[in-house]
Amino acid sequence: MKLLLVEDSERLRRSLELGLSRSGFAVDAVADGEEGLAYARHGTYDAIVLDLMLPKLDGLSLLRQLREEGRDVHVLILSARDQVSERIEGLRLGADDYLTKPFAFEELVARLRALIRRKFGSKNPVHDVAGLRIDTGARIVMRDNSEIELTRNEYALLEYLVARRGRVVSKRELLDHLYAGTAQGSENAVEVFIHQLRKKIHVNGDGDVIRTRRGHGYVVE
Repeated sequence: MKLLLVEDSERLRRSLELGLSRSGFAVDAVADGEEGLAYARHGTYDAIVLDLMLPKLDGLSLLRQLREEGRDVHVLILSARDQVSERIEGLRLGADDYLTKPFAFEELVARLRALIRRKFGSKNPVHDVAGLRIDTGARIVMRDNSEIELTRNEYALLEYLVARRGRVVSKRELLDHLYAGTAQGSENAVEVFIHQLRKKIHVNGDGDVIRTRRGHGYVVE
């Protein structure tokens, strides 16, 4: 899923960006509140990881503006401050979760995955689609009790489409998900990944798990 990370500590920001990317997230990372607000306004994110002590615009002010503008993206606050009153204020302003520094990276990932499941109306990390069993917690795809080996990009595309089941997703949106805010990749690359993914998950006699809507994109129904 796609995340916005707003953290002013360069060391922590780079560490989290690398770790979250390796955990299967597409990440845009910025260093101050004003830039974070601009990204949040113009990007499409599944969740925002938000530090509170930010230059130019503090985290609580950023959160307040997002909620006043009606933006309902899930927000997980990271902060070195552990005062109960501050946690309450963050939750009152519309934060969905709160993690105090220092924290275990594995807990951050688990909390983000829980928030994203909530976003798509599912508490269950396991999805059954046309004979496929997709465990988003373990990042495993199985058919008939046998694991299907997928590359990082193949799995990322499948998980993204399954989370938006029933909605057509454009190649541009899939490309943005794979590479976040970078200029890497092309829509042709998405076509190649989808082709490779279909070959691995398709079984003769079954309908396509991923359907093409020509001129529009792809959909899992």
